[in-house]
Amino acid sequence: MYKFVLKRLLQLIPVIIGVTFIVFFIMNLAPGDPAAIILGDQATAEALAMKREELGLNDPLLVRYFNYMKNLLRGDMGTSYKNNIPVWNQVIDRLPNTAILAVAGIFIALLFGIPIGILSAKKQYSLLDNISMVAALIGVSMPNFWSGLLLVMLFSLTLGWLPSQGMGSGGVIPVLRSIILPSLTLGINSMAMVARMTRSSMLEVIRQDYISTAQAKGLDDHVITTQHMLRNALIPIITAVGLQFGHLLGGAMLAETVFSWPGLGRLMVDSIKSRDIPMVLGCVVFMATMFSIVNLIVDIVYAFVDPRIKSMYKKGN
Repeated sequence: MYKFVLKRLLQLIPVIIGVTFIVFFIMNLAPGDPAAIILGDQATAEALAMKREELGLNDPLLVRYFNYMKNLLRGDMGTSYKNNIPVWNQVIDRLPNTAILAVAGIFIALLFGIPIGILSAKKQYSLLDNISMVAALIGVSMPNFWSGLLLVMLFSLTLGWLPSQGMGSGGVIPVLRSIILPSLTLGINSMAMVARMTRSSMLEVIRQDYISTAQAKGLDDHVITTQHMLRNALIPIITAVGLQFGHLLGGAMLAETVFSWPGLGRLMVDSIKSRDIPMVLGCVVFMATMFSIVNLIVDIVYAFVDPRIKSMYKKGN
């Protein structure tokens, strides 16, 4: 198991190199001068030239990329062009807000998605199954920014129940009220994915002979569902949940922008607008690392759910 974990951690290196390489060149080839954005429109040509030299913008792209990677290996993500603050400090400061949003979103997805998937599988082709799968299809197809705007129009503008933006302060209740709409926005899409995956996986298990045997023995329906059906259908569900959680950690930027939530996604969007290359790269590196770690955790959870996978890991060692 330890060798497997170490191997997966080493696989992070080419992932981070590839992601940073692509993002670095896209950001540097995009129109706009970071020095002009930092100094403003009133800056003189001499001031712009000095700022470009200070930032290393006069060096060739490959040289700048290798310098960035050299600093990254030493734990230095650089300094923000916009506010001259270390990138690491700002990323760590925003990470808890994104993590809170991602955990709340995946909690909603699990709370509703798994029961809906189980009921749909057990009542295949019924009215409940048809309605839930149509709703899941809509949830999967609906973009986050669109569902977020609909929720704001209903619960904030029309009913006035919940705040439309920002992260509440002054106590637990304001924070909880402010997190409901963005977490619902993220959870709707993930809930639809989890429901569809749960239904598909449960249908494969329901047709197995051991389910018929358990029913013939007269076991309680709840026991059959939880101990025999759901437990053996968990592997695909765990995969879907892990991928969705990684997606929520790295892809919540639209929801954070709609609700003005101070997380990593909004920080990256603001940094892209201001051509703050070190900040964008820092956010991308952190998100790619978090996504890979989540996938590693999912693989480890497999071993606890299915002993056969654990024995495969041992053989691999």
